[in-house]
Amino acid sequence: MTGEKRRLKWVGSSQKDSNKFPARARSEIAVALDHVCAGAPHPAIKIWKGMGGGVYAINIRAAAGAYRVVYVARLESAVYVLHAFQKKSRKGIATPGQDLDLIKKRLRAAQSDDRKGRKHA
Repeated sequence: MTGEKRRLKWVGSSQKDSNKFPARARSEIAVALDHVCAGAPHPAIKIWKGMGGGVYAINIRAAAGAYRVVYVARLESAVYVLHAFQKKSRKGIATPGQDLDLIKKRLRAAQSDDRKGRKHA
């Protein structure tokens, strides 16, 4: 990992939600987010399809289930964590619509915050 680390911003209840994950999942997510902020790759990071470029998910499997943290890295002012949830798909690998809607809403909020941050910089 080289260079200056980017700031990390949590949108909505994403930080509170991730704090409910089991300790091992939280630890793995923290390491992956540290890599993201440093601009380094991490094996748990996958492209999040359907939201445009720059949106990714950290996918963690633990004994209690699968956990996801969705973030956007393409914005200039910070890396924004949009959503954290336990994967409980009832239909294969599909993410429930309410989670997708929340991610879209928080992405718009992050984009707005990023624009405001650049105006004041």
